Amino acid sequence: MRLPSKCPSCGEMLEITELRCPKCGTVVRGHYRLSRFLTLSPEEENFLLIFLISRGNLKEVQERLGISYPTAKARLEELLVSLGLYEEKAKNPLIKEILEKLERGEITSKEAIKLIKEVKKNG
Repeated sequence: MRLPSKCPSCGEMLEITELRCPKCGTVVRGHYRLSRFLTLSPEEENFLLIFLISRGNLKEVQERLGISYPTAKARLEELLVSLGLYEEKAKNPLIKEILEKLERGEITSKEAIKLIKEVKKNG
């Protein structure tokens, strides 16, 4: 079972107020923030694990997850945003749609690159 990170009632981030030793029963009380890593979704956590195992090599991440390089790069950017380490850029829904088509195999990487360049050019 995953540790909850958000309040089920209002959605606000939870804080830890008590820690207990299972052996002697000592209790420590205070106000402690959850680690930002505990707020990741299971998918983000898995991506981070694969990224670390691959020592940051996105080409290897791409191969291990069976996704395109642009998708791996986009997921890394999303992970950084989730962790609060990177400010989210205004996402273009057309580019996201192109990347999803590429991942599903509906278009080739060359077609995706061409389409993305067109979207950015018309911008």
